[in-house]
Amino acid sequence: MKLSTDLFDYDLPEELIAQYPAASRDASRMLVMERKTGKCEVRNFRDIVEYLTPGDGLIFNDTKVMSARMYGTKNGIEGAAKVELLLISALNEQRTRWNALIKPGRRVPPGTKVKLLDKNGIMNDNNDWFEVIGKCDDGSVVVKFSSEDHDRLQLLYGHMPLPPYIKRDDETGDIDRYQTVFAREQGAVAAPTAGLHFTDEIRRQIRDKDVTEANVTLHVGPGTFRPVSVDNVDEHKMHTENFVLSQETAGLINNIHDSGKRVLAVGTTTVRVLESCVENGRVVPQFGSTDIFLYPPYKPQAVDMLLTNFHLPKSTLLMLVSTFADREKVMAAYEVAKREKMRFYSYGDCMLLV
Repeated sequence: MKLSTDLFDYDLPEELIAQYPAASRDASRMLVMERKTGKCEVRNFRDIVEYLTPGDGLIFNDTKVMSARMYGTKNGIEGAAKVELLLISALNEQRTRWNALIKPGRRVPPGTKVKLLDKNGIMNDNNDWFEVIGKCDDGSVVVKFSSEDHDRLQLLYGHMPLPPYIKRDDETGDIDRYQTVFAREQGAVAAPTAGLHFTDEIRRQIRDKDVTEANVTLHVGPGTFRPVSVDNVDEHKMHTENFVLSQETAGLINNIHDSGKRVLAVGTTTVRVLESCVENGRVVPQFGSTDIFLYPPYKPQAVDMLLTNFHLPKSTLLMLVSTFADREKVMAAYEVAKREKMRFYSYGDCMLLV
């Protein structure tokens, strides 16, 4: 039986799309939904501690967002049209060559050199530039930077890559707030947004409850924002993202389940890692890349509870959430969130499925 993409569509008033984060990380609201019944209750995120019991495990994604968006002008010509670059992944150890997305792609053919603009939009005096050296079948490009000190380039010229539905330029505050307190391994071009709500104090309260923390790493790519454009869900080609699941985290999850306790995944990226690593009902340590696409009627095997933000209509992430409960219950919960004027998407409120 084919699953229609339209089943995951919903209307959202534009004013509910959060343009800025809440005043503090843990000030967001949290829609708590019982997976079996669909019953919903709006709580404060700080109340998440109440839903955890001794022996449970909290698994988060420790990826760190790169200052991956850069701007420049072709051939360093003052006043020339601005070129926008979004880094995806380094192609060599020196990080001089990168796979990237570029705008406007047609006007920046291979062989074009682009001089970088600083964070104030001023042409640099350091002769820092990149050159487009190739185009890929998927529409991305390969670029080569003039400097091997890529940390310096990101510091001087990099912008936080806010998602396209945030209709403003990045600001100083985004350097901190578009990064989770778990962030450690640099490589993402989008934040694992469910983790944005946590503070060190909330983490302390969770540990004090004898709940164990552990991490996975999945570097979120730009494909996370790509809508499903086909009519039938099973015809969608899923993007690939690199991940690591350590032996320590895999063993912890198996021990938690052996003892009858529960695993809470912080975010859909964590779910993708864990469900990619299930073999015969056990979680097996692995590293590599995954293009796993989770949608109904699939049922999660490694995860018992999910904390997640609200996702775009017809998105693969909304489909993943719908594997934790009947699709109808999830879509009804989204209607509750809309009625309650909850804030949607990356800087918005969150949802806990228990």
